[in-house]
Amino acid sequence: MLLQLIFFILNIQKKVRMKHSRYFIKIIFSFSLILTSLLFQAQEKPFWKEIQAFRKTDQTSRIPKKAILFLGSSSFTYWNDVNDYFPTKTIVNRAFGGSRLLDLNRYSDELLDPYKPKQIVIYCGENDIATDNPAPAEVLERFKTFFGKIRQKYPKVPVAYVSIKYSPSREQFWPQMKELNQMIEAYLKTQRKAEYIDITTVMNGENGKVRTDIFKEDMLHMKPEGYRLWTKVMAKYLK
Repeated sequence: MLLQLIFFILNIQKKVRMKHSRYFIKIIFSFSLILTSLLFQAQEKPFWKEIQAFRKTDQTSRIPKKAILFLGSSSFTYWNDVNDYFPTKTIVNRAFGGSRLLDLNRYSDELLDPYKPKQIVIYCGENDIATDNPAPAEVLERFKTFFGKIRQKYPKVPVAYVSIKYSPSREQFWPQMKELNQMIEAYLKTQRKAEYIDITTVMNGENGKVRTDIFKEDMLHMKPEGYRLWTKVMAKYLK
C-alpha cells in the first residue's frame, strides 16, 4: 500500500506544473499524514502480521468444527505438531511467539470469533512477567479480562489454563511466576467449566529441580521430550 502511494505521488509530481505547486504541497502534506498514520498503527499493533497470517490460513483452509483451540505464547507456538501428540483430538493452534495476555486481550475478537471451539486451552503469562515485570496481581487481572472476553462469546465452553513453566533462563522471575500460578489456580476454582493444569511438577527431575535437558540451548523453549511430559499431564483435561 505504501509503495502504491509513493508511485501515485511521483506520477502527480510529473503532471503538476509550477503554477500548481501549492496544490502539490497539499498532496505531499496529505501523503505525510497518511504515512505517519500507517507507521503509528504498525507501532501500536504488535503481532499484527501474525494475526493476519492466521486470517489468511483460515480463508484458504477449512476451519475444523468443534476443535480444541490453543492460544498463547511460544511454548504453544513451537508445538506445531501438537495434533500428533493427541491423535484422537482435533486441535487448532493459534498461539504466537512472544505474546502476552495483553496481546490476547488486544486481539480477542480475531482469536476467538472464527473458531467456535469445544474447548479453549491457554498458555500465556510467562512473557508478561519476564517482559513487563509487573506485579503478579496485575497479570492476574489481565487473565481475568481475557477469561471474561471468552465467557462473553462462549459462556459454556470449557477453558483450561496451563501453568507457567519455570524456564531456566528466567529463574530470576520464578517467585513471581509461582505466585501468579497460584493466583490463577485459585481464581479458576471459582469459575464454572474452568480448569488449571499444573505442568510444573512433571518437569522436575528426581532431585526436585527443573530438568534442563528438556530445554533447547536457549533454556526457554522445550525439546520434544518436554512436550511429551506435558502430554502425560494434559491428556486427561482435553475434551
